[in-house]
Amino acid sequence: MTSDGFDGREREKGHRDYTGSKLGMWLFLATEVFFFAALFLLYAAYRLRYAEGFRQASSSLSLFAGTVNTAVLITSSLTAALSVAAIRRGRKNHSTLLLLTTVGLGAVFLVNKYFEWQDKFSHGIYPDSAVLAGLGGAESVFYGLYFFTTGMHALHVIGGVALLCLVAALVYTGRVDGQDSIRLENSVLYWHLVDVIWIYIFPLFYLIG
Repeated sequence: MTSDGFDGREREKGHRDYTGSKLGMWLFLATEVFFFAALFLLYAAYRLRYAEGFRQASSSLSLFAGTVNTAVLITSSLTAALSVAAIRRGRKNHSTLLLLTTVGLGAVFLVNKYFEWQDKFSHGIYPDSAVLAGLGGAESVFYGLYFFTTGMHALHVIGGVALLCLVAALVYTGRVDGQDSIRLENSVLYWHLVDVIWIYIFPLFYLIG
């Protein structure tokens, strides 16, 4: 067995691993897209039925909080993408810093969402509450979809933050580098999905109503 033959097989194996990992991630992201697409279709169906009630309920949401969270997530996607570019140039510390910045922005999003939810809770608006039941069928349906959809999205943000923290540690310790960055690339792809989902949530609940 020659050294060249061994190296060739190793390169081929690395290529297969990269391609398989990438394909696996895209298939996983597709399932996530289908899940949220079903929620968006459900929202659209109910909005056609309760157009006026949805507009009234939507107007009670904090447009400022929604706008801030949109800006935060868009910025976080930029820092995540830049972390991939940095590791490809061999700038390990820079990539780690950009990942931690992304994590920090994700935390800002979650804190902002917590206070937004807390404001609704303080007014007695939460799933199965007496206040929500008294608002009428349209508003009850709107807030049910709002809490479930944004809650599921928040869980994805939490998962993304945890994943990026792990990958940041791998980058910092050199276990992920410019020659083997698939774990970083897949993690950033997931984070981009989290961002894209919010881009749909924001206009549906905060703007269109």
